[in-house]
Amino acid sequence: MSGQWLPIVIVLAALGAGLMAGIFYAFSRCVMQALGGLSRAEGMTAMKAMNVTILNPLFFVIFFGALAACAVLAVYCLFAWGAPGSGWLLAGSTLYIVGGFLVTVIFNVPMNNALAASEVGTAAGEELWADYLRRWTAWNHVRTAASAAALVCFLLALI
Repeated sequence: MSGQWLPIVIVLAALGAGLMAGIFYAFSRCVMQALGGLSRAEGMTAMKAMNVTILNPLFFVIFFGALAACAVLAVYCLFAWGAPGSGWLLAGSTLYIVGGFLVTVIFNVPMNNALAASEVGTAAGEELWADYLRRWTAWNHVRTAASAAALVCFLLALI
């Protein structure tokens, strides 16, 4: 691998993808299951609060930092295709950019916005919550798997 900067960027991408995989996993396996066990009004209220709380500087640094590292690695691969590990780097970058970032932007964020605009305790709100719980969690599983797979790819690139 060329350049002293490259291993640092790979480690940052791996760390970011791994941390995001952990956050997404915790939501899929713990948070969403717990919310599903609450009444619809309680679940909606709790999720609305979490959607506000998670938007904090540390989350943004991890989420967008991993994205930036992946973008740098993807561009590197375009110019250094065939270099040792470049296939793993491109695979990991693509997995995170598409499966971690774009899935969030295209699916999870719009669902979060719809939930934020909904009224707790109304028939429409309860209907939205039932669909939200199922669909949001399914797309979150995609984010979890893609981010974890990206981490594995980055680690394999370092070997």
